[in-house]
This record gives sequence, structure tokens and C-alpha cells, in this order.
Amino acid sequence: MKTEIISLPNQKEASKKTKLDYNNLKVMLPSSFLMDWGKNKKFCIRTYGCQANVRDSEIIRNYLLDIGMTEQDDFLGADFVLFNTCAVRENAENHLYGELGLCKNSYLKNKDMIIAVCGCVVQEDEATKFILDHIKHVRLIFGTSRINSFYSILEDSIKSNKRIVNVSSNDFDVYEEPIGSKDSRLSTIKAFVNIMYGCDKYCTYCIVPYTRGRERSRKEEDIINEVLKLKELGYKEVTLLGQNVDAYGKDRGEKYAFASLLEKVAATGIERIRFTTPYPSDFNSEVFDVMSKYKNIMPSIHMPLQSGSNNILKKMNRRYTREEYLEVIKSLREKIPHVYITTDIIVGFPNESDQDFEDTLSLVNEVKYDAAFTFIYSKRPGTPASKLIDHISDETKHARFDRLKILVDSLTTLSASKFVNRECKVLFDTVSKKDKTMISGYTEEGKLVHVKGDSSLLGQIKTVKILNSHTFSLIGEVIDE
Repeated sequence: MKTEIISLPNQKEASKKTKLDYNNLKVMLPSSFLMDWGKNKKFCIRTYGCQANVRDSEIIRNYLLDIGMTEQDDFLGADFVLFNTCAVRENAENHLYGELGLCKNSYLKNKDMIIAVCGCVVQEDEATKFILDHIKHVRLIFGTSRINSFYSILEDSIKSNKRIVNVSSNDFDVYEEPIGSKDSRLSTIKAFVNIMYGCDKYCTYCIVPYTRGRERSRKEEDIINEVLKLKELGYKEVTLLGQNVDAYGKDRGEKYAFASLLEKVAATGIERIRFTTPYPSDFNSEVFDVMSKYKNIMPSIHMPLQSGSNNILKKMNRRYTREEYLEVIKSLREKIPHVYITTDIIVGFPNESDQDFEDTLSLVNEVKYDAAFTFIYSKRPGTPASKLIDHISDETKHARFDRLKILVDSLTTLSASKFVNRECKVLFDTVSKKDKTMISGYTEEGKLVHVKGDSSLLGQIKTVKILNSHTFSLIGEVIDE
């Protein structure tokens, strides 16, 4: 099969801060050709990574459903298979290559199957080259900035019977998202709403600015209209998404736009609002004031730390110090005393010393997080940190990781125990696959709760008394009907 390369990724170009032109691209409509092609065909989407990837998959899923295709869980027997990828850590990339290998048997049985790869991995120079050179059964490769062009890319591949590569690193747009009288998200209860795309921080270890582009904010009125439509459709919770939500509007010269947007979303009256992810040095008291004012903004914040060492924070190009981070946490807790705080922490950044690591442990002990996601540093090609010569052994890194995990798990267990005998409002969204008599949901703080119940509770917010706790979940009973 011949290959047509429209554009390839270029991480060097992605590092340049070019002027944004704010092309707000509207949703594309399918041609009559695609409407005919999609009839009686099946598709499967595999999604890896963060909430932004989940939302991207939902948008593409909507496109496929709109041309008459039917979704299935397995790629066996599918006519179209999409792998929406994550590039934050190396193991996610390796998992993708393993999945593509498994998919090859299905392709050999049906050479008309279209296998596509999109998302952050294909924005990496080396990854796209590897797929082109070694995984010949992949037919479509398109970048995070090309979702709005999905229909034309798919149609070009079908008509030409070519491999299509359409990835760009320097012309990311602000595109609007499909939502009509019905909505085809993965949940009918909770929804992700993009408020902005990209990141301007360029942390030395992070691939995201190269894979998602510069910060671009959606129009406020488009976001509010989307939330209002979701409320009309019966959704109970929205999560506002951005790589750095508190930078919302700054690319348009609006300093405190996120606080204003958050208040306007709260004023829609939708029952629950969350947001992720803030950046510590960009967070401000205006946001905390809005959170404390509206009960439908959940008292839960994910506040990435990455390291408790000023030395490592500087090498990471994190734009705050340990002391400044602690001031943000102090201000947050003064405004919202019962706030539930989670974080991200990286162990083993190149040449992290024993003292650097001890500084991280001491900060974790001081903040006493309710939960934390901990990772061993993963080198990402093309980032500044990937060029550092590291003198710390893997054995040392793993030992430090184990120590941090023990501390974090103990704090998470302690936090969970404080819920016992409390009455919590829980939004139920899942029936257990293993036990149909158990149903699960989340407290306002974002803690997972399991109760005896059935599917009639789905989409409802009920008062639950917490009976006992585990490290990562709670057991309770519904006390209102």
C-alpha cells in the first residue's frame, strides 16, 4: 500500500511560540460517500491517557456513529479500529505497540480493515517514524490538531487506498465540538468539557506542549452553551478540562478569566462541577472565592507538585518554589477548609539527590494529601530532560518510589478513615460488573463509594452513610430513598 504524507510531526517546530490566529473550526459534516460507506460497518476505539484523550475519543466516536457505524468493544471483526494514544510515559507507548501487534491478525483476515492511530504518540517524531517503518498495517496516522479534519482524512484513505499521514506540530486550532439534540459521550451522567487546549509551560520532562500545542482557549459562550445543553440532556456533572485550566483566557489577554468562567458555569445550575488541571503558580484566590461561594463546585482539587525540592523544581522548569506551593495550599485551605487535595509526584528525575528526595517526603508529610499519583521519571524523546546524563541508578529510584508509595498510601488510608460514620452525597454512575447487586459512585470530594443497590440508582445523587473504609474506596449504605 502506498503512503501519502500530508504532514509529519516536528518537535523542534512545536517548541516555537508562534502567533495564534484563533481559527475556531466548526464541526465537519460527513459526505454522502461516507454515509454510504459507514452503513452496517463496525468500529472499535482504544483510548489511553488523560481525560483530554477520553474527550477526543468521544468526539471521534460521535463522528463514526453519525455515519451509521456500530460500536463494539473488541477489534476482532471490526471494520475500523482507532488507537488514541498517550505519550506521557514510555510504558504507555510500548503498550500501544503491543496492541498494534495483536491487531495484525485481525487485519490479515480482513485487508479492508482500517487501523488508525491518533493522539499524543504520533506527535513524536521518532514514534511516527517507527510506525511508518515497522507497523505496515496501520493505515491512518493523524495528530491531535486534526480531529476536526477526521472525515476528510478517512474519506481520502478509503478512496485512494493509501496510508495517510496527517500530523502537524505548529498549526493547532481551536475547534468546536459536536453536540446536538443527543449526545454520544461514554457516560450519560458525567461529561468532560474542554475549555482550552495545549500548554505553554514547557516543563523539561514533559512532552505535552509538543503533542498538544500552545495554550488556546475556547470562547466562553461556547463553553457555557455546551454545559447548558448537557444539563438539558440530563447530565449531572461536568469536568472542565485543560492542561492548565487557570491559564484559561490568558492567551486572549484576560488575567482572571478562569475564575469568571467557573462562576458562570456554576450559575447554569448543573448539579456538580469539577475541573482539572490547575498549575500551582497560576492559581489565585479569585478561584478559591468562587469555589467557596457555589455548592455545586466540588471541594476537590488536583494540585500537581512533581517534587518538593527547590533544586529539582528549578531543573524541571516548574515555575514555583516549595515555599510558594505551600502558600497556595495554605490559602486554599483557609478558603475551603474541607477541600480534598490530590497531587502528582515524580521520583527519580535525573540526578535527584538523597536530600532532594527527602525534601519531597517532608512536603508530602506537611501537606498530608488525600491521595497522590506517583511515578518514576520516564525519559521522553525531544524534551530537554532527555538530554541529561543521569548518575542515579534504577535500583535507587525504585527504592525511593517504594518509600514514597508507602507514605502516600498511609495518608490515603488515613484520609479515607475520616469518612467513616459520615453522611455523604454520592452520585452513582456504575453497576459492578462482578456483582450486579453493588453500585458505585463518588462523593463530592471525589472518593469512590460502593453500596448495595441496583441500576435504578444510576444518575441519582443520594445520601450515603459510610460504614467502613479501604485505602482507595469506601463502603456505605443509602439512607434516603
